Amino acid sequence: MALQYNLAKVYEISENDTEFALQIVTLFLEEVPAEIKCIKGSIKEKDYTRAYAACHKIKPTLDLLGMDIAYEENIQIMNWAKEEGKKKEIKEVFKSLRDRIDLAIKEIKKDFKI
Repeated sequence: MALQYNLAKVYEISENDTEFALQIVTLFLEEVPAEIKCIKGSIKEKDYTRAYAACHKIKPTLDLLGMDIAYEENIQIMNWAKEEGKKKEIKEVFKSLRDRIDLAIKEIKKDFKI
């Protein structure tokens, strides 16, 4: 049973198409980890534009997968980038986001036998 993600929105917009759900989780597995690495490097280098772009790219996927807390943390990082905030305050938010995504990846791989 999915604890880290929720496919309700995916099934709702696809009329319970399991093939579509698989495409969405595959997209998540392929794209989100690379963007998380980009966000990490961007925070370290205070590259606000790159951090914002990477967060913006994963935002719809987090929403679609019902990852509400990760979605909110992603928004916090986007706001930090927009405001060019202090690096120290965003590190914990990023760590939490990364941990949630790592857990979701493990769970998706197990649930979909990928």
